[in-house]
Amino acid sequence: MTYHLAIDLGASSGRHILGYIENGKIVLEEVHRFEDYLKEENGSLTWDIEKMVREVKAGIAKCGELGKIPSTIAIDTWGVDYVLLDENKNELLPAYAYRDNRNNLIQPEVEKVITQKVLYAKTGIQKANFNTLYQLYCDKKSGKLEKAKYFLMMPDYLAFKLTGVIKNEYTEASTSNLINAKSKIWDTGILDTLGIKKDIFSDVSLPCTKVGALMGFDFESTVVLAPSHDTASAVAACSTGDNGVYISSGTWSLIGTENPEPVLTEEALKANFTNEGGINFRYRFLKNFMGMWLFQNIRKDLNKNYTYDEMMKLAEKSGRFEEIDTNAPEFLAPDNMIEAIRAYLGNESLPVEVVINSVYHSLAKAYAGVVKEIEEISNKTVDTINIVGGGSKDAYLNKLTAKYTGKRVLAGPVEATATGNIISQMMYSKEVKTLEEARELVKLSFDIKEVM
Repeated sequence: MTYHLAIDLGASSGRHILGYIENGKIVLEEVHRFEDYLKEENGSLTWDIEKMVREVKAGIAKCGELGKIPSTIAIDTWGVDYVLLDENKNELLPAYAYRDNRNNLIQPEVEKVITQKVLYAKTGIQKANFNTLYQLYCDKKSGKLEKAKYFLMMPDYLAFKLTGVIKNEYTEASTSNLINAKSKIWDTGILDTLGIKKDIFSDVSLPCTKVGALMGFDFESTVVLAPSHDTASAVAACSTGDNGVYISSGTWSLIGTENPEPVLTEEALKANFTNEGGINFRYRFLKNFMGMWLFQNIRKDLNKNYTYDEMMKLAEKSGRFEEIDTNAPEFLAPDNMIEAIRAYLGNESLPVEVVINSVYHSLAKAYAGVVKEIEEISNKTVDTINIVGGGSKDAYLNKLTAKYTGKRVLAGPVEATATGNIISQMMYSKEVKTLEEARELVKLSFDIKEVM
């Protein structure tokens, strides 16, 4: 049996998932899970990278204890965040988290040096105050960047800690707002304009290529590059075709399509679409919405007295809803999500079930709006929507998405990110030859249901 290990870190928890082919289908097996590596440090939100590395290695060790030695290992994480190393390859701490408030005031300052219109024409990346570009500008102002010799985005840093090899993977790098969308390499013009030194960046490496040999274990394995941005891995597991739309549904909902070329038009800029890198140099033309974050916080406000299924049933039965902007800044990090939604709607006595139902309908309507924009801006007619990730288990949201979009909707696979990570390793090991073949294997292996 040839085992592959996907190490998948989200912004709140991480998992080690073994994948292998048995009886012509992919089988996934979770072997380790960990959480709580976001911490507050001197008033800042930072990543506990020591704990991350420790837990990443612990999960690999568990594979050895189980006697299931992975032939290959690949890591994916969220986007934009990074670790800087000095000339001795020691970490320059802290490693800031993208939600840290140091980024909030830097955009206007950068705008005076290089406009969003120019940035978008070069990178195709949507404006967001947490983009790597703005974080690095903060490091430049603080003097931290002057000490840096190496730049590693989060999955690249973890791979470095396993191999000693420094590489920057393409899909993760594309979230930085520093990769030229057409040349697919670091945009030295942007770096020069912002005064960010260029020698800290290594050449961009592609998914399905080798990082190096695993170090520090009593068994041999090869660390390779998956699409290291978790959404890129999730999209690799989708198979909607050229006229399809994917919704990667988790804490964030990412709605988009795959294009052979970036869309850098003024219409795309105004609509705030982003062109992030995908496997095989495909472009993920997408928008971000807060997604399951809203339900997670509502459940927390209810002291977790309800399961997600019970909340869903409450919403379905209510029948009543009000429309909200699910991306409103009031919902990014409120003390109480229910109260924030009530205040947004100007009704402090709005019943909880109506609050929940309002989130459901508003999210589905937002999805429909993005699909319409994709059709207009990308000049394509969408025929299928594939919802993947944990949110694909929400039958009510899937049903409302089909209702508001009027499109054919497929739900699954649930473990899309880990699956995309695994199939990229199988492509590296030649168990599957092409992305198309890998996607067909995904369809055979997992329960992907049409929403009726």
